[in-house]
Amino acid sequence: MRISCRAEEMTPFLVMDVLEAAKEMEARGEEVVHLEIGEPDFDAPEPVKRAAIRAMDDGHTHYTHSQGIPELRRAIADTYLERYGAVVDPARILVTSGTSPAMLLLFSILLEAGDEVILSDPCYACYANFVRHAEGRARFVPVREEDGFQYRPEDIRAAITDRTRAVMINSPANPTGTILSSERMRGIAELGPPVISDEIYHGLSYVEPDHTILEFTGNAFVLNGFSKLYAMTGWRLGWLIAPEEYMDCLRKTAANLFICAGSVAQWAGLAALTECADDVERMRAVYDERRRYMIPRLREMGFGVASEPTGAFYVLADASRFTADSYAFAFEVLRGAGVGCTPGVDFGPGGEGYIRFSYANSLENIRRGLDRLEAWLAQRRTD
Repeated sequence: MRISCRAEEMTPFLVMDVLEAAKEMEARGEEVVHLEIGEPDFDAPEPVKRAAIRAMDDGHTHYTHSQGIPELRRAIADTYLERYGAVVDPARILVTSGTSPAMLLLFSILLEAGDEVILSDPCYACYANFVRHAEGRARFVPVREEDGFQYRPEDIRAAITDRTRAVMINSPANPTGTILSSERMRGIAELGPPVISDEIYHGLSYVEPDHTILEFTGNAFVLNGFSKLYAMTGWRLGWLIAPEEYMDCLRKTAANLFICAGSVAQWAGLAALTECADDVERMRAVYDERRRYMIPRLREMGFGVASEPTGAFYVLADASRFTADSYAFAFEVLRGAGVGCTPGVDFGPGGEGYIRFSYANSLENIRRGLDRLEAWLAQRRTD
C-alpha cells in the first residue's frame, strides 16, 4: 500500500477527535453537552425549505452552469452592494459546494510547490492543510490576545517573501471571535500580496459592523457561504469572489473537479439571501444573548477572557491556570464533566493553553454544560 505524502502529512482535525469520543459516550447512554462544534443549533429557515421543495417540484434537479445559477450569483452581488457598497460583477462569482471546495480550487490555481500563504496563529485548523494539499507552505504570523487577536500589518510585512502568494484573513474569526478593524484591513490590503478573506461568519457580529475586504482592494478573493449565518451547514453551499483575470481558470478547474454545486441547494440559497432577513436577525440576537452569558461564567470559573469575542459564536478562553496541555484537558473535561470543548492547540501553536467554547447551542444547554464544568473544576481542585 502506498499513500501520497500530502495525504499522510495532513494533520488531524482535533475537534473531530473530541466529537467522536463524545458520540461514543452518548452511544453508551451518557449525556454530553456539546460546546465543541461550530454548528448552529437552529434549523434552516422555513423559506429555505420551501424553496428547496419548490425547486424539486419545478424540475430544477439537473446540472447548472459551472459557476452557479445566474439568479443566485446576482443575489450575491446585490448583497455586497447593499451591505458594504461593494460593486461585484456576477461574472466574478463562483458558487461552490461550501467554502471548503472553494479553498481547494483557489489554492490549486494560486500555488506552485513551495509557494507561501500567510496565516494567523491561531487560525481555523484546516487552512494550513488546504495550503499543504496544493503543495504550498503555510507561513504563520502570531496574533496575541492582548492585541485582540488581530493581525498587525507590520508583522505581516516582515513575513512576506518572494514566495508569498497571498495573505489570508478571517473576520469574524474562528476560533477567536475577533473582528478586524477597518484600519487594519486597509493596512493589510496595502501590503501588496492578494488578500484571501474568509467571510463565512459575516452577519454574526454583535458590537461593530463587518467589513468585506472588497471595500479596501480589488486584489482580493472572498470566501463566504450559507452554513453559519443561515444555519445551512448540511446544504453545502458557498461562493468564491475572485478578480476577473482568474475566473476562466477557476471555472475550468471547478467544471473538471466538481461540475457544479447542487442545483436544489442553489435555489434554497437564493431564498436565504432574499427572504430570510428576519430569521437571520432573530438568530443573531440569540447568539449574542448566549455570548453575554458565557463570557462572565467562564471568567468566574478561572478561565481568562482578556479580549471579549464580538463575532462568530466562539470564546477562546485562556485555560493556562488549569493545564499546559489543551488536548489532554479537553478530554479530561469530556470524561469528567460530560462537556465537549475544543483544545486550543487545534488552531496552531499559538492556541496552546486555550480552550474554545462554542455558544452555537441553546442557552439551556450552555447553562447546564457550564454548571457541570464548574462543579468538575471545584472537585478537581480538591482531589
